[in-house]
Amino acid sequence: PVNKNFSEHLQKTEIPSGSQDKVPVLDSGPEMAEPQLAVDPVATSNLSARAPEFYPAGYNQNFNQNFTDSSFENRCDGYLTLAEYVQGFLNHLTEQPGCFDSEIEQFAETLNGWVIADEALQELVELIYQQATSVPNFSYMGARLCNYLSHHLTISPQSGNFRQLLLQRCRTEYENRDEATKGDETTRKQFHAFVLFLAELYLNLEIKGTKGQVTRAEILQEGLRELLNSLFSNPVDSNLICAVKLLKLTGSALEDAWKEKGKNDMEEIIQRIENVVLDANCSRDVKHMLLKLVELRSSNWGRVHATTPHTEATPENDPNYFMNEPTFYTSDGIPFTAADPDYQEKYQELLEREDLFPYYEENGADLSGHGELYFDEIDDEMDPEIEEAFEKFCLESEHQRKQ
Repeated sequence: PVNKNFSEHLQKTEIPSGSQDKVPVLDSGPEMAEPQLAVDPVATSNLSARAPEFYPAGYNQNFNQNFTDSSFENRCDGYLTLAEYVQGFLNHLTEQPGCFDSEIEQFAETLNGWVIADEALQELVELIYQQATSVPNFSYMGARLCNYLSHHLTISPQSGNFRQLLLQRCRTEYENRDEATKGDETTRKQFHAFVLFLAELYLNLEIKGTKGQVTRAEILQEGLRELLNSLFSNPVDSNLICAVKLLKLTGSALEDAWKEKGKNDMEEIIQRIENVVLDANCSRDVKHMLLKLVELRSSNWGRVHATTPHTEATPENDPNYFMNEPTFYTSDGIPFTAADPDYQEKYQELLEREDLFPYYEENGADLSGHGELYFDEIDDEMDPEIEEAFEKFCLESEHQRKQ
């Protein structure tokens, strides 16, 4: 279980042996000896309840001042190494990602009082990197953590600050990209985890420019371009699936950045995908995924641009107004949507149909007979404002489901 060991870091003290006299076993005689019960030796101790507090060698008595009443810190008793403390917090975030905002500040403050040497900073970077590339679904949280620490850790040794050491660690994997895409299944799986973590870093790692503006790391942008080249150069199914995930995650951001520079890199990538679909010996399902990705990009990565600020979208000013409208059916089974001219008429007829909500319980019991008086007393009409809000809720729910 996560953080189980934190409750077990209590001081363990051996009881001195003292005088442990064995109790003699009575002998009933040479001819007949009955079995005797063994008696546990009596242990004595010279420990005292009035003894001063014990601290192990090298323990910092001021360590506990770094801990507050947060949910994670309460589970730490102070007898931890840096690796144990950091790994415990990473496991805590993995189990409860919602606590990030409330506990990250105290975590960074504790590290600032602890990470004061180059070796400790290197160890911190490695622990976060391993968690982000080995634990499923932690890449996003790991990228957020890296972004926060890159702005709040005070240590900045000659070997490089937190962000620089993190990028150096990523570069080690990046330089082996061609070999990794051609490796065995385990090697490729580890490499794909690295690729998706780098994608999350690109989206979450904020770099402050000389004029105070916040930008993304340009070096990661170019790195992702080369990683896509390596994945498409070895078009086995797992590499292509990783490329699809990468582009679905960062495609819109990458294309926007390239367009600002006047580059058409995304066009080249899409062309390469189409060539893979035509020529590569990948599975049919993967080819379908690639075609869906091309379709997604053709719809501007699924983004719907707003018409004008402070202007409500209407069928006249928004061509995508009816894109995510639900489909209804008349009593004859004919489908219709809000785009139909006689939508209001058909929808009102739908609401007035008596058999829209039959009087049946979940167990199938018919309530139309015995409970008619009860149903007669219910007002079936909703308040106009409530009805409008309910329809809006249904439309938004359908929109989110399709996304």
